[in-house]
Amino acid sequence: MPAMPGRGMSLISAEGLSVRYGGALALSDVTLAVEPGEIVTVVGPNGSGKSTLLRALLGIVPPAAGRVTRQAGLRVGYVPQRLHIDPALPMTAGRFLSLPRRQGRAAVAAALARTGVPGLQDRQMTALSGGQFQRVMLARALLTDPQILILDEATQGLDQPGVAAFYRLIEDVRRDLHCAVLMVSHDLHVVMSASDRVICLNGHVCCEGTPHVVSAAPEYRALFGLGTGGTLALYQHDHDHAHDHAHGQNHDEAVGAGDAG
Repeated sequence: MPAMPGRGMSLISAEGLSVRYGGALALSDVTLAVEPGEIVTVVGPNGSGKSTLLRALLGIVPPAAGRVTRQAGLRVGYVPQRLHIDPALPMTAGRFLSLPRRQGRAAVAAALARTGVPGLQDRQMTALSGGQFQRVMLARALLTDPQILILDEATQGLDQPGVAAFYRLIEDVRRDLHCAVLMVSHDLHVVMSASDRVICLNGHVCCEGTPHVVSAAPEYRALFGLGTGGTLALYQHDHDHAHDHAHGQNHDEAVGAGDAG
């Protein structure tokens, strides 16, 4: 596990970030930072602004207030929430990995092998299983040699063993490439146990800290209840460094209990 660097070395950060869609406030006064080498998971109910936060950090949507800062020349690998490929459009995995920038067969083969799906270069994208598709998407993101991987509910539609396997893969990628990971997820307990830090979002940051700190926080429990018992322990992730990011004791009462999408 890489040691956490000191302040001032953030790869990407937001300060007082607010985002509006029309007249509606989607995010309010969000402040966060992702440091080199850490895994940060953002959880929250449907409509809590999780995907909006990622799009704002990537510069896809403009802030209504606050600012986003990215390290100069930051290399980002992005896995979106959904990607629809027309079934009538022939597209092999190898061709997909060569868009928009052409990649050599050796680079494509290495990326697929790294994500656990070797030999899929000539397979049609529409013929892949859900787990294979997501691993090909991750392989495409890794071709940028990212300093940070940003994943927006990348395990949507996978069964529980598939989810657990995918996040173990993310841990391996982080270890091997020394990249940071920022992901949005609804797979609360599995993902939280694989994370260095968890941010609970509901239009604003409700609470933040290590998985154990957040899972015990009243703001988190107001949103999601007491959880599923043994799942967090089953995929427990050992920490050999400390984070002291817990806060949020005075935020507004959380709403949307029970909706963990």
